[in-house]
Amino acid sequence: MNMREEMSPAGRCEMVLLVQAEFDRELDAAQAANLQAHRTLCRDCQAAERELTQAHSLVHEELYHSMPDAMRQRIVARLDADQPGPVIRPAEGWTRRPATPAALSRFRSWRQSIIGFSLGAACAAAAIFLVLNPAEQSLTEQLVAGHVRALQPGHLEDVASTDQHTVKPWFDGRIDFAPPVKDLGAAGFPLTGGRLDYIAGRPVAALIYQHDKHIINMFVWPTAGSVVPTLQSAERNGYNVVHWSESGMQFWVVSDVEHSQLSNFAQDWQRSP
Repeated sequence: MNMREEMSPAGRCEMVLLVQAEFDRELDAAQAANLQAHRTLCRDCQAAERELTQAHSLVHEELYHSMPDAMRQRIVARLDADQPGPVIRPAEGWTRRPATPAALSRFRSWRQSIIGFSLGAACAAAAIFLVLNPAEQSLTEQLVAGHVRALQPGHLEDVASTDQHTVKPWFDGRIDFAPPVKDLGAAGFPLTGGRLDYIAGRPVAALIYQHDKHIINMFVWPTAGSVVPTLQSAERNGYNVVHWSESGMQFWVVSDVEHSQLSNFAQDWQRSP
């Protein structure tokens, strides 16, 4: 991307478009640094940054609210009321009578209300997961959100290649560490590319693998804690997550493939030279 300062026909700096790209985390580390240096001298880009920051603040204030206690109590009470009661077996000699139309109508109404409540709860849970900002999310939720975000058109790969000797050098100068890159095509998990991502408050390397039609995102960054050689597993919103650390790096893989297949991928990675 050309980072030279240019003026549009309207007289406004054309690099204001990069300010939006920076907010969307679409710039690599070098581009972001160049833009920051340019912005210190450019009033147009400074104004664009202020406008975007203000808009982000307004949206944040509008969307992020704690659930009121009264609503929480109503949900808990409804869940308690929907718990199944004890099974009462009919006494000997009891004969089952056909359900009356009124009884059938009451049953259908009750069933529809329960289904509606369940769907509403599921939608609410999904909405909460999507609108949480990174500070309010656990690390696992941030990783799953990063995986889902990468699946959107145009966000999966910054460098598209099946050659590990092309993907690995691409990260040079873009992050402050050298991520290990392996090709597991022989094991059924071919490398397809890589990109930069932002997890846990820092830039990380994201390696993209494929298994059949499923995408596997591997997030890599230096570890500051103890080594975790044994695979640790989790599940969030239908996505499986496997984690381990070795050789000064921690690895997190996220995908919708079955847990056993994702574990096989992690084990193949660990065994591969």
